[in-house]
Amino acid sequence: MNDMDFDTALITAAFALGAEKGWRHVSPAAAARHAGLDLAKTRTAYPCTGAILKTFGKIADAVALSNALTEGSVRDRLFDILLRRFDFLQLHRPGVLALLRALPVCPPLAFVMAELNLASMGWLLEGAGVDATGLRGALAKRGLLVVWAYGVRAWAEDDSDDLTATMAAVDKALSKAESIVNRFSAKPRAEPDSPLPRDTSPVE
Repeated sequence: MNDMDFDTALITAAFALGAEKGWRHVSPAAAARHAGLDLAKTRTAYPCTGAILKTFGKIADAVALSNALTEGSVRDRLFDILLRRFDFLQLHRPGVLALLRALPVCPPLAFVMAELNLASMGWLLEGAGVDATGLRGALAKRGLLVVWAYGVRAWAEDDSDDLTATMAAVDKALSKAESIVNRFSAKPRAEPDSPLPRDTSPVE
């Protein structure tokens, strides 16, 4: 079993275990036992549950960025990338939904997910051709994270095969984000030059 197959097996087992018993019962060791994987290798590659979530996010990003659109507007490219990421989440839907339910009652897990998702937003922006560095990049990542969170709420309630409600939510959130960006990036209109004051002094 190569490293990629090992990662896939462990992550699949972790999310299946999370769906079955809840994420408080998920650990690298528990996932390894669930999948029949070597504990020594698991210990080396996955020191904590956060490492499982980090690898899951990296794979989700890779799927989203693979064969992503290179033409069209930034909004179209981001829409395509975000929906690709939701397609990957759909493969592990029960486990992801269980994870979402666990976050409000587990602050450390919520903190890890927030950091990982923010890093992912940077990669997704870069995949759409948007610079995610510097102050503007930091703001863009947080803006896209808001879009992603809005889409996740819709996805959690979306039981359609083609994720119609999720697509509509992402499109709506991107539209709102685009209008905000356009409003703040619009150049102020130049004021017309004021006419020179007339010389009203008396003629000598």
